[in-house]
Amino acid sequence: MASTAIRSKGRTASGAGDASATPESHPMARTRTPRPDPRLKVFCGGANQQLTEDICRHLGQPKAQCQLTRFSDGESYVQILENVRGADVFIVQPTCDPVDRHLVDLLLLTDALKRASARRITAVMPYFGYARQDRKDKPRVPISAKLVADILTTAGVSRALVVDLHAPQIQGFFNIPVDHLFASPVLVDYFHKLELPDLTVVSPDAGGVERARFFAKKMDSALAIIDKRRVAMDVSEVMNVIGDVEGRTAVILDDIIDTAGTLVKTAEALVNHGARRVLACASHPVLSGPALERIAASPLEQVVVTDSIPLSAAARAEARIQVRSIAGLLAAAIRSIHEETSVSSLFL
Repeated sequence: MASTAIRSKGRTASGAGDASATPESHPMARTRTPRPDPRLKVFCGGANQQLTEDICRHLGQPKAQCQLTRFSDGESYVQILENVRGADVFIVQPTCDPVDRHLVDLLLLTDALKRASARRITAVMPYFGYARQDRKDKPRVPISAKLVADILTTAGVSRALVVDLHAPQIQGFFNIPVDHLFASPVLVDYFHKLELPDLTVVSPDAGGVERARFFAKKMDSALAIIDKRRVAMDVSEVMNVIGDVEGRTAVILDDIIDTAGTLVKTAEALVNHGARRVLACASHPVLSGPALERIAASPLEQVVVTDSIPLSAAARAEARIQVRSIAGLLAAAIRSIHEETSVSSLFL
């Protein structure tokens, strides 16, 4: 068995880091420090340690202890290091790169907790991987999002808490309750503070119009849509800009930035149509392949993302990329689910 292990150590609110580094909390997050609840357990699946610690700090809970170890051939080994019998358990695990390993770790943690008699297991997935294949759009392809939902349910997940699914209808793929949160309140708050003049919110494709319309309404701004045609996987061609962007500040809103090809082509199209400034924001900074190089060479002034996925060192060093935390939003949802109170106010 490999000697390297990822081990969660207990951390209380009083033992959190420097207050100056505190990420913003959602308005629904508790401002007072609540007393730790022994029946509430928050585990980290290893994919986003910092976000889990920030969530626990907002909750006033110690991070629950577990051990993730790799055998020499790369297999995952999981052990729960504290009593969870009858506990309400939450596993924070975005299925980001390496996607398959993080998904398997989540499944193994779920199985271990189920066999340890946890009362309820909620998978907190700030980023739900495999969501981009949500329908059979070509012959002989899988519906990956449905398969992953089925696997999670079979493993023993009782409930799912997700942020900005690639397609909202993926909620229907689950046969368990799903709480679908949006990062928009965190992003809207940031852009309100910038006080951008003559603002137009831009959807980079027709599928994101509803998301962009909600964002534009909150920002009291105009709306524009990019008409594009995808010519190959991860390759798109911008065709037309629908809406007035000439002489205005454009903010491109998307759910995922992967290779940044669509994002950069959208920014270039907006500049070509007379936009004075172009910024962008997205919930999930996948940032794979040439994404950082494309962003650095683009007309984008800023790219604002959340911490649903941890950034690489290179992404953190890119001055144009700004990160806003959704830890307060997730902590508020976890608290509401645990206390059996309404989560609906967090959907807006």
